[in-house]
Amino acid sequence: MAETEQTGLASRLRLAVVRLNRRLRAQRTNTSVSLTQVSALSTLHKCGPLTPGELATKEGVQPPSMTRVIAALEDFGFATRRPHPTDGRQAIVELTTSGLAYLEDEITAREAWLDKRLAELAPEERELLTQAAEIIDRMAGQ
Repeated sequence: MAETEQTGLASRLRLAVVRLNRRLRAQRTNTSVSLTQVSALSTLHKCGPLTPGELATKEGVQPPSMTRVIAALEDFGFATRRPHPTDGRQAIVELTTSGLAYLEDEITAREAWLDKRLAELAPEERELLTQAAEIIDRMAGQ
């Protein structure tokens, strides 16, 4: 593929992903929780209990920023801290039942919107998107 074609594909793909992400974010059920907080909840759901430092590293933020995120999540009742079992200087942050329910509601709302859009496509287009999703996951390192 010629360099200009690759650049064109990169631009088109980037814009398509940004637009889709924007539309999915618009389906949020509770906007009082910031996207940064939602991301931290998702990481706790995916990875299980973590120290604040581990969570900050996985989220790519500085520890003081993560401290504020964790405090907000605790205020919402979505996360809790408990003492670290072997290091008294550390804490373990974990998702609460309410936090998990919130994440599930968010996911359900977004996927319902996406399911409606996918149902409007031809079977061949859905198959093509299945393949594209696998490729994009690979590109993202998932």
